[in-house]
Amino acid sequence: MLVFAITTLMVYAVVRTVLYGRARYTGSDNLLAFLLILAEFFVMLHGFGYMTHIIIASRSRNKPPRTVLLTTEPSVAIIVAARHEPKAVLAETFLTINNINYKNKKVYFLDDSSDEKYKKEAEELAKEYSLTLFRRDTRHGAKAGVINDCLKTLTEKYIAVFDADSNPMPAFLKELVPIIEANERLAFVQTPQFYSNVAASPISRGAAFQQAVFYEYICEGKSRDDSMFCCGTNVLIRTEALRDVGGFDETTVTEDFSTSVKFHLRHWHTLYYNHVNTFGMGPEDLTGYFTQQFRWANGTIAVFKKTIRAFFANPFALRLNQWWEYFLSGTYYFVGIAFFILMICPAAYLLFKVPSFFAKPEIYFLSYMPYIILTLSVFYLVLKDRHYKPRDLFLGQLLGFISFSVHMRAAFSALVGVKTTFGITRKTKGMSVPYAALWPQLGVMFLNFVAIVWGVNRFIYEQKIAIVINMFWALYTLLILSSVFYFNKAQR
Repeated sequence: MLVFAITTLMVYAVVRTVLYGRARYTGSDNLLAFLLILAEFFVMLHGFGYMTHIIIASRSRNKPPRTVLLTTEPSVAIIVAARHEPKAVLAETFLTINNINYKNKKVYFLDDSSDEKYKKEAEELAKEYSLTLFRRDTRHGAKAGVINDCLKTLTEKYIAVFDADSNPMPAFLKELVPIIEANERLAFVQTPQFYSNVAASPISRGAAFQQAVFYEYICEGKSRDDSMFCCGTNVLIRTEALRDVGGFDETTVTEDFSTSVKFHLRHWHTLYYNHVNTFGMGPEDLTGYFTQQFRWANGTIAVFKKTIRAFFANPFALRLNQWWEYFLSGTYYFVGIAFFILMICPAAYLLFKVPSFFAKPEIYFLSYMPYIILTLSVFYLVLKDRHYKPRDLFLGQLLGFISFSVHMRAAFSALVGVKTTFGITRKTKGMSVPYAALWPQLGVMFLNFVAIVWGVNRFIYEQKIAIVINMFWALYTLLILSSVFYFNKAQR
């Protein structure tokens, strides 16, 4: 099925290219047609990348990483950086960290709070859980900065980094240290994170299954190509390697992704170990989720700009497959722009007769339908093979669709170089977002509703099958975006 899916994807790409080249566009029609084919090729490119990850991961899934038998336990510094985090959340984190079955560990609480209330709570936690409390005089670089300041004082061979809401399992270090000890050029071992609050709200459930898609075949494929990037938590890092690249990159809000590029440029290796050893908390409302997505998207695209400059400066600094993987990762969050173009083109045709797609109906169906059916089937079936339910995966996809405006805003701000502050993802239940703030979603819904009504009128008089096809896509967009009402509920 994978082979057939990739084949139909390539066939459709060729058909679209030929049809676009033969079409006769004029004025604004040409601009929209060009944007449409760019959006379609963006989706196809990332679909192709995902399917190659499946192939790579499936071929090597049963190959365990190389390990060594530990005669002594190398020292590990466990780091948790926090700023104004709830005491109850931190207490649970440190309880599970203290339960990690590893004697030669030292737990560092990097308290970066400025509020006296949180400072006092940090001191209470440090005393209760026997933590080494670290503070700095001058704040810089947010989470990356405080870790770098602490890094200067560390003597441990390895650093385990956890988010303030992470709950590692007791075997975390027992499993990972033998792996990183087996390869002296291995910079870090990254493990997956799954949310423990899946049942808290539709947002947390959808976000959890978005994470699942990423942490399964995508990360496995990247790891086999020695292109896995650090995710900032649930990771064991070699202290020597982190110092070699100058610590975490403080110039971006996605310091983990940016630092991974530096690791590979310095010829360190990276590894993904697909065993769940940590549980965290996902956002439970749209405000928290949108904040998280904006930060990830903005930081990732900012790093992508740096990666492109590094490629042109020295194209042989990384292997071709590594550049390819960073290209895929760095461009992913342009998805919001692609979705927006795909959502407005049917409405533009129905309302203004803008012919952004010239094709006979039979050619369209014969080339497009096999491609879309097979690629979606592959997506759901391979994840079903790992015990994920299609309805949960679909929920994650819906959440991604309604985030298009957040991803667009993040992409444009990153492209023009607008700096953003590091935002902490809210983990507590909150109020719904005012619908005035959701005007992009509601606006596109209204546009497509009007287009459908007008399309019915046009079809009565014109009797063109192209009108029906565009009405279908307008209705599809309307239904998909209507899920914003389902997600945007106040949580009890």
